[in-house]
Amino acid sequence: MTAAAQLAAATPAAEQSFGEWMRQVQSEMEAALGKFLPSENLIPARLHQAMRYAVLDGGKRVRPLLAFAAGELFSAPVPVVQRAAAAVEMIHAYSLVHDDMPCMDDDALRRGKPTVHVQYDEATALLVGDALQAQAFVVLAETDAAGFDAARQIVMLRLLAQASGSLGMCGGQAIDLASVGLSLSLAELEQMHKLKTGALLRASVLLGAWGGKALAQDEIDALEAYGTAIGLAFQVVDDILDATADSATLGKTAGKDAADNKPTYVSILGLPESQALAEKLRNDAHRALAMFGNKARRLRELADLIVQRKA
Repeated sequence: MTAAAQLAAATPAAEQSFGEWMRQVQSEMEAALGKFLPSENLIPARLHQAMRYAVLDGGKRVRPLLAFAAGELFSAPVPVVQRAAAAVEMIHAYSLVHDDMPCMDDDALRRGKPTVHVQYDEATALLVGDALQAQAFVVLAETDAAGFDAARQIVMLRLLAQASGSLGMCGGQAIDLASVGLSLSLAELEQMHKLKTGALLRASVLLGAWGGKALAQDEIDALEAYGTAIGLAFQVVDDILDATADSATLGKTAGKDAADNKPTYVSILGLPESQALAEKLRNDAHRALAMFGNKARRLRELADLIVQRKA
């Protein structure tokens, strides 16, 4: 039994501190991702090695944490949430691999180590992203826990696809690339980040919840409102950190948005107003969870973490 599993067995979820719960999920998700990714010895070995390099041993696992926190609301089986969380994390990792490439943001550092196209090469990085996107849907489609029905699985597959595509993360990336050097309004910046960053964060929450039951409309609305608030908050804080932290702290190149002349919350609102907006969004996220009471404790704690993080 792993240390995380021993902790879970010895400490009821309601009595775990947030830090203990978070470390448990992160540890178990690292093992799950390693299991769901192709072996590095399987042909084509170089591609599989690069896929594992892109996904494992790095990242805060915010999206899996959100999936597990939402899954707790409706007693979702751990194997179901693990697959949903792994799938969305693979989509996220693929987006980072492509985002770092010379044709997009052209960055050499990610999660404190060389980006995939630097460590391997550009062609491999392109294929890594393509393969991770496909693997995400393989992982989610193979969910077969007892009592898990096909109708919910289809809903979850559609949620992940919509969050990943042109009306989600990819669409936000396209707007981002087209906005370099332009002056955006606050509303335009918000729309871009609702897609680029927010779509996968909202999907993480909904995937975890759907893993437990078919959701009623009021439950969907509440979780959508929460996901929208934390999605925007995540980006606001990213912009604040890009302007104030160093590369060693961030694990990626600091100050790059300003250097690339990209519109950000800090460039539009200024630093104090951006910090105030992040706090407002945190409060919005808390209010959205009111109907769930104390069962939404982990989601509230994650909203706090997203806004108060330093990297």
